[in-house]
Amino acid sequence: MNATTKAADQPPRLPDLVGHDLGTRTARYTERDAMLYALAVGAPAERLGLVYERDLRVLPTYGLTLGLWAVEAAGEIGSYDPLRSLHAAQRLRMYRELPAAGTVELTGRIAAVWDKGKAAMVDIDVDSSYFTATYSIFLPGMGGWGGDRGPASSRGEPATGWRATYRLPDNLAALYRLTGDRHPVHIDPEVATGYGFDRPILHGLCTLGIAARAIADAADRHPCELTELRARFAAPVCPGETLEITAAPGEAGTEFAVHAGATSVLDGGSARFA
Repeated sequence: MNATTKAADQPPRLPDLVGHDLGTRTARYTERDAMLYALAVGAPAERLGLVYERDLRVLPTYGLTLGLWAVEAAGEIGSYDPLRSLHAAQRLRMYRELPAAGTVELTGRIAAVWDKGKAAMVDIDVDSSYFTATYSIFLPGMGGWGGDRGPASSRGEPATGWRATYRLPDNLAALYRLTGDRHPVHIDPEVATGYGFDRPILHGLCTLGIAARAIADAADRHPCELTELRARFAAPVCPGETLEITAAPGEAGTEFAVHAGATSVLDGGSARFA
Protein backbone atom coordinates (compact mmCIF):
# COMPACT_ATOMS: atom_id res chain seq x y z
CA MET A 1 0.00 0.00 0.00
CA ASN A 2 1.51 3.33 -1.01
CA ALA A 3 1.27 6.57 0.96
CA THR A 4 -1.41 7.99 -1.34
CA THR A 5 -3.69 4.97 -0.88
CA LYS A 6 -3.17 5.01 2.88
CA ALA A 7 -4.06 8.70 3.11
CA ALA A 8 -7.19 8.14 1.03
CA ASP A 9 -8.32 5.47 3.50
CA GLN A 10 -8.13 7.89 6.42
CA PRO A 11 -11.42 9.45 7.59
CA PRO A 12 -11.68 13.21 7.08
CA ARG A 13 -10.47 15.55 9.81
CA LEU A 14 -13.23 16.79 12.05
CA PRO A 15 -13.14 20.40 10.69
CA ASP A 16 -13.41 19.03 7.15
CA LEU A 17 -16.78 17.38 7.85
CA VAL A 18 -18.71 20.61 7.27
CA GLY A 19 -21.11 20.10 4.38
CA HIS A 20 -20.60 16.32 4.35
CA ASP A 21 -23.58 14.66 2.64
CA LEU A 22 -25.09 11.93 4.83
CA GLY A 23 -27.42 10.69 2.13
CA THR A 24 -31.16 10.29 1.95
CA ARG A 25 -33.65 8.08 3.71
CA THR A 26 -37.33 7.33 3.25
CA ALA A 27 -39.02 7.01 6.62
CA ARG A 28 -42.25 5.03 6.74
CA TYR A 29 -44.58 4.96 9.69
CA THR A 30 -48.12 3.91 10.52
CA GLU A 31 -50.85 5.34 12.73
CA ARG A 32 -49.79 2.77 15.33
CA ASP A 33 -46.25 4.20 15.37
CA ALA A 34 -47.55 7.74 15.86
CA MET A 35 -49.90 6.68 18.66
CA LEU A 36 -47.15 4.69 20.39
CA TYR A 37 -44.91 7.76 20.29
CA ALA A 38 -47.65 9.96 21.79
CA LEU A 39 -48.14 7.50 24.65
CA ALA A 40 -44.36 7.31 25.19
CA VAL A 41 -44.19 11.08 25.74
CA GLY A 42 -47.05 11.04 28.21
CA ALA A 43 -50.14 11.81 26.14
CA PRO A 44 -53.14 10.85 28.32
CA ALA A 45 -55.78 8.47 26.99
CA GLU A 46 -58.39 11.22 26.99
CA ARG A 47 -56.42 13.20 24.38
CA LEU A 48 -58.11 11.20 21.65
CA GLY A 49 -56.65 13.25 18.82
CA LEU A 50 -53.16 12.03 19.79
CA VAL A 51 -53.88 8.38 20.66
CA TYR A 52 -56.92 7.37 18.57
CA GLU A 53 -56.84 6.80 14.84
CA ARG A 54 -60.25 8.39 14.18
CA ASP A 55 -58.95 11.98 14.03
CA LEU A 56 -55.27 11.37 14.65
CA ARG A 57 -52.77 14.23 14.65
CA VAL A 58 -49.05 13.46 14.94
CA LEU A 59 -46.96 15.23 17.55
CA PRO A 60 -44.29 17.34 15.78
CA THR A 61 -41.47 15.94 17.92
CA TYR A 62 -42.12 12.51 16.41
CA GLY A 63 -40.12 13.85 13.46
CA LEU A 64 -37.02 13.83 15.66
CA THR A 65 -37.18 10.05 15.85
CA LEU A 66 -37.39 9.83 12.05
CA GLY A 67 -34.15 11.78 11.63
CA LEU A 68 -31.95 9.88 14.09
CA TRP A 69 -30.45 7.77 11.31
CA ALA A 70 -28.37 10.80 10.25
CA VAL A 71 -26.69 10.97 13.67
CA GLU A 72 -25.70 7.32 13.29
CA ALA A 73 -24.48 7.95 9.74
CA ALA A 74 -22.28 10.83 10.92
CA GLY A 75 -20.70 8.59 13.55
CA GLU A 76 -19.95 5.92 10.95
CA ILE A 77 -17.69 8.27 8.95
CA GLY A 78 -14.89 7.50 11.40
CA SER A 79 -13.82 11.04 12.28
CA TYR A 80 -14.87 10.58 15.91
CA ASP A 81 -15.90 7.80 18.27
CA PRO A 82 -19.72 7.82 18.47
CA LEU A 83 -19.57 5.92 21.76
CA ARG A 84 -17.90 8.96 23.35
CA SER A 85 -20.33 11.48 21.88
CA LEU A 86 -23.18 13.17 23.74
CA HIS A 87 -26.45 14.57 22.43
CA ALA A 88 -26.04 18.14 23.66
CA ALA A 89 -28.88 20.14 22.11
CA GLN A 90 -31.80 19.88 19.73
CA ARG A 91 -33.62 22.21 17.37
CA LEU A 92 -36.75 21.60 15.33
CA ARG A 93 -38.55 23.77 12.80
CA MET A 94 -41.90 22.59 11.44
CA TYR A 95 -43.19 23.64 8.04
CA ARG A 96 -46.45 21.68 8.12
CA GLU A 97 -48.00 18.91 10.17
CA LEU A 98 -46.89 15.34 9.69
CA PRO A 99 -49.56 13.09 8.17
CA ALA A 100 -51.26 10.50 10.38
CA ALA A 101 -49.31 7.81 8.49
CA GLY A 102 -47.17 7.68 5.39
CA THR A 103 -43.66 8.29 4.14
CA VAL A 104 -41.25 11.17 4.66
CA GLU A 105 -38.26 11.77 2.39
CA LEU A 106 -35.27 12.90 4.48
CA THR A 107 -31.82 14.23 3.60
CA GLY A 108 -28.97 14.56 6.07
CA ARG A 109 -25.78 16.59 6.14
CA ILE A 110 -23.24 17.89 8.61
CA ALA A 111 -24.12 21.58 8.81
CA ALA A 112 -21.38 22.85 11.14
CA VAL A 113 -18.42 21.82 13.28
CA TRP A 114 -17.53 24.06 16.21
CA ASP A 115 -14.28 24.21 18.17
CA LYS A 116 -15.21 24.52 21.85
CA GLY A 117 -11.63 24.39 23.11
CA LYS A 118 -11.30 21.10 24.94
CA ALA A 119 -14.24 19.69 23.02
CA ALA A 120 -16.01 19.99 19.67
CA MET A 121 -19.64 20.23 18.60
CA VAL A 122 -21.08 18.80 15.40
CA ASP A 123 -24.43 20.04 14.08
CA ILE A 124 -26.28 17.51 11.96
CA ASP A 125 -29.21 18.75 9.87
CA VAL A 126 -32.02 16.55 8.64
CA ASP A 127 -34.34 18.19 6.11
CA SER A 128 -37.73 17.23 4.74
CA SER A 129 -40.77 18.99 3.33
CA TYR A 130 -42.32 18.74 6.81
CA PHE A 131 -39.49 19.82 9.11
CA THR A 132 -35.82 20.55 9.64
CA ALA A 133 -34.18 18.99 12.69
CA THR A 134 -30.71 19.88 13.97
CA TYR A 135 -28.96 17.44 16.31
CA SER A 136 -26.00 18.99 18.16
CA ILE A 137 -23.48 16.32 19.15
CA PHE A 138 -20.82 17.11 21.78
CA LEU A 139 -17.41 15.48 21.39
CA PRO A 140 -15.22 15.61 24.52
CA GLY A 141 -11.51 16.04 23.91
CA MET A 142 -11.91 16.74 20.19
CA GLY A 143 -11.45 20.52 20.06
CA GLY A 144 -8.45 22.79 20.07
CA TRP A 145 -7.65 23.30 16.36
CA GLY A 146 -8.40 27.04 16.48
CA GLY A 147 -11.77 26.94 14.73
CA ASP A 148 -14.89 29.02 15.30
CA ARG A 149 -16.40 28.41 18.74
CA GLY A 150 -19.93 28.91 17.42
CA PRO A 151 -22.85 30.60 19.13
CA ALA A 152 -22.92 30.63 22.91
CA SER A 153 -25.40 28.30 24.57
CA SER A 154 -28.40 29.87 26.25
CA ARG A 155 -28.70 28.62 29.82
CA GLY A 156 -30.99 31.19 31.38
CA GLU A 157 -33.94 30.08 33.47
CA PRO A 158 -37.39 31.32 32.44
CA ALA A 159 -39.65 33.06 34.90
CA THR A 160 -41.88 30.56 36.68
CA GLY A 161 -45.18 31.87 35.33
CA TRP A 162 -46.41 28.33 34.61
CA ARG A 163 -45.48 25.07 36.26
CA ALA A 164 -46.35 21.42 35.80
CA THR A 165 -45.00 18.13 37.09
CA TYR A 166 -44.82 14.76 35.41
CA ARG A 167 -43.69 11.53 37.07
CA LEU A 168 -41.74 9.38 34.64
CA PRO A 169 -43.18 5.84 34.68
CA ASP A 170 -40.72 3.17 35.74
CA ASN A 171 -41.01 1.44 32.35
CA LEU A 172 -40.77 4.60 30.25
CA ALA A 173 -37.30 4.04 28.77
CA ALA A 174 -38.31 0.49 27.81
CA LEU A 175 -41.42 1.90 26.13
CA TYR A 176 -39.78 4.85 24.39
CA ARG A 177 -37.02 2.75 22.83
CA LEU A 178 -39.74 1.04 20.77
CA THR A 179 -40.14 4.33 18.88
CA GLY A 180 -36.74 3.80 17.28
CA ASP A 181 -33.76 4.54 19.58
CA ARG A 182 -32.66 1.17 20.93
CA HIS A 183 -29.32 2.18 22.44
CA PRO A 184 -28.67 -0.31 25.29
CA VAL A 185 -27.81 2.47 27.78
CA HIS A 186 -31.56 2.97 28.09
CA ILE A 187 -32.40 -0.64 28.96
CA ASP A 188 -29.33 -2.66 30.02
CA PRO A 189 -28.04 -2.02 33.59
CA GLU A 190 -24.55 -3.32 32.74
CA VAL A 191 -24.22 -0.99 29.77
CA ALA A 192 -25.54 1.93 31.83
CA THR A 193 -22.96 1.21 34.54
CA GLY A 194 -20.24 1.18 31.89
CA TYR A 195 -21.27 4.71 30.91
CA GLY A 196 -21.06 5.83 34.55
CA PHE A 197 -24.76 5.75 35.41
CA ASP A 198 -26.30 3.94 38.35
CA ARG A 199 -29.08 2.55 36.15
CA PRO A 200 -30.51 2.93 32.64
CA ILE A 201 -31.30 6.52 31.74
CA LEU A 202 -34.20 7.96 29.80
CA HIS A 203 -33.71 9.17 26.24
CA GLY A 204 -33.14 12.91 26.08
CA LEU A 205 -35.55 13.16 23.16
CA CYS A 206 -38.23 11.53 25.31
CA THR A 207 -37.78 14.22 27.96
CA LEU A 208 -37.93 16.87 25.26
CA GLY A 209 -41.07 15.33 23.76
CA ILE A 210 -42.76 15.35 27.16
CA ALA A 211 -41.81 19.00 27.68
CA ALA A 212 -42.94 20.08 24.21
CA ARG A 213 -46.31 18.41 24.67
CA ALA A 214 -46.76 19.90 28.14
CA ILE A 215 -45.77 23.50 27.42
CA ALA A 216 -48.39 23.76 24.70
CA ASP A 217 -50.73 24.17 27.67
CA ALA A 218 -48.61 27.07 28.92
CA ALA A 219 -48.96 28.74 25.51
CA ASP A 220 -52.67 27.85 25.32
CA ARG A 221 -52.06 26.00 22.06
CA HIS A 222 -52.56 22.49 20.74
CA PRO A 223 -49.24 20.57 20.88
CA CYS A 224 -49.49 19.84 17.13
CA GLU A 225 -49.37 23.60 16.46
CA LEU A 226 -45.69 23.68 17.41
CA THR A 227 -43.61 25.48 14.76
CA GLU A 228 -40.20 25.90 16.46
CA LEU A 229 -38.49 24.16 19.35
CA ARG A 230 -35.03 24.27 20.87
CA ALA A 231 -33.42 23.11 24.11
CA ARG A 232 -30.09 22.04 25.59
CA PHE A 233 -29.73 18.66 27.29
CA ALA A 234 -28.19 19.60 30.63
CA ALA A 235 -28.27 16.25 32.45
CA PRO A 236 -29.78 12.78 32.10
CA VAL A 237 -32.87 11.72 34.00
CA CYS A 238 -34.03 8.24 34.99
CA PRO A 239 -37.44 6.58 34.87
CA GLY A 240 -39.21 6.90 38.20
CA GLU A 241 -38.10 10.48 38.76
CA THR A 242 -40.44 13.45 38.60
CA LEU A 243 -39.97 16.25 36.09
CA GLU A 244 -40.81 19.83 37.01
CA ILE A 245 -41.51 21.89 33.90
CA THR A 246 -41.58 25.69 34.13
CA ALA A 247 -42.47 28.09 31.35
CA ALA A 248 -43.20 31.76 30.71
CA PRO A 249 -43.55 34.09 27.72
CA GLY A 250 -40.22 35.45 26.46
CA GLU A 251 -38.44 36.96 23.48
CA ALA A 252 -38.00 33.52 21.90
CA GLY A 253 -41.66 32.55 22.34
CA THR A 254 -42.60 30.32 25.26
CA GLU A 255 -39.37 29.82 27.20
CA PHE A 256 -39.05 26.76 29.40
CA ALA A 257 -36.80 24.66 31.59
CA VAL A 258 -37.08 21.19 33.08
CA HIS A 259 -35.70 19.99 36.41
CA ALA A 260 -35.64 16.66 38.23
CA GLY A 261 -35.34 17.67 41.85
CA ALA A 262 -32.45 20.15 42.06
CA THR A 263 -30.92 18.95 38.79
CA SER A 264 -31.43 20.91 35.58
CA VAL A 265 -32.39 18.43 32.87
CA LEU A 266 -33.31 20.75 29.97
CA ASP A 267 -32.35 24.41 29.82
CA GLY A 268 -32.33 27.22 27.29
CA GLY A 269 -35.66 25.88 26.05
CA SER A 270 -38.00 27.83 23.79
CA ALA A 271 -41.01 26.99 21.67
CA ARG A 272 -43.23 28.79 19.21
CA PHE A 273 -46.71 27.80 18.16
CA ALA A 274 -48.85 28.72 15.18
